[in-house]
Amino acid sequence: MNFEANQPLPRRMQAVICHQPEDYRLEEMDVPVPGPGEVVIKVHSAGICASDIACYVGTPGYWSVGDIKGYVQPPVVPGHEFVGHVAALGEGAGERYGLKIGDTAVSEQVTPCWSCRFCKGGNYHMCIVPEIYGFRRKAQGAMAEYMKFPGNAINHRIPGQVPIEHAVYVEPLACAIHAVQRADIQFGDVVVIAGAGPIGIGMIAAARLKNPRLLIATDLNDWRLEQAKAAGAHLVLNPGTDDAVAEVLRFTAGYGCDKFIEASGAGTAVEQGLAMIRNQGTFVVFGVFKKPVTVDWTLIGDRKELNILGSHLGPGCYPIAIDMLAKGLLPMDRIISHTLPLSDFQRGIDLVRDGSRSVKVALMPA
Repeated sequence: MNFEANQPLPRRMQAVICHQPEDYRLEEMDVPVPGPGEVVIKVHSAGICASDIACYVGTPGYWSVGDIKGYVQPPVVPGHEFVGHVAALGEGAGERYGLKIGDTAVSEQVTPCWSCRFCKGGNYHMCIVPEIYGFRRKAQGAMAEYMKFPGNAINHRIPGQVPIEHAVYVEPLACAIHAVQRADIQFGDVVVIAGAGPIGIGMIAAARLKNPRLLIATDLNDWRLEQAKAAGAHLVLNPGTDDAVAEVLRFTAGYGCDKFIEASGAGTAVEQGLAMIRNQGTFVVFGVFKKPVTVDWTLIGDRKELNILGSHLGPGCYPIAIDMLAKGLLPMDRIISHTLPLSDFQRGIDLVRDGSRSVKVALMPA
């Protein structure tokens, strides 16, 4: 796509607008205009994430209910996984981010305040007043023809060796890499990753680079387990048909796995993980759960003395994710399973909700 430095932006564009749970509409709105330090991209593609589905179905925490304030500020354009071409640059933005008109670019999903104790301490992803694209009005998302990166955003140029259709996967891959970093996988570890969705598959690819002795993927969907194999899993288990706990114990002489990463958001996976992990193992929780999970906490402390860690977003991991894509380390032809026009957004949402025959579903406005 060719862009010129003085090419004016159109005035109006099509965008998906989230009004309330299960009320998303394709509408017209003004094209954003960049202010100082801001970037406007012409969106190439926008991925649909599990958190987009959680928002769509009205999961508590996203929406205000009674006195409980939700995170979502409708009306808002959804979409925090995206890639596009730089279409306009505000004053100073090009120099600040090393971007020029026509470059391919992404922006990290969180736009931090840069003033709270976490931002000042380098943990910007834990900002106490974050704006995450696609949920808040100050950070409108990518399910539109154009979108704006605010002045406090963290932006990255995508090099030419990364096919633009693959770059929509940078955000979920960065999240996957952060979870793998949190697990601190060592040579010879037995690692179990629960959930072979888009982020789980990214975790498998990233964990494989750590050279574990045995890398196991679990999922209730055999088709997704095939994608996990392509991404680098040594062994796949379906807890619906396999005794996953018994199998992990069998492969580890009864000790259990060294590291367990939960990426499914299923309470049963948490229970199985606690049963199959060894004493003093590391359990990383990434999955987003639709309801609270009750487990026997005695296993964590008195019985196994486990290290329990959370994992949130992909801080500092975007350059690593871009490098992995540039080196062709993932089966992207399998991961980007569906590309649909923006007007077909409802089908995309339905595909991700079902999940049985899709990995990453991307919407393409152009």
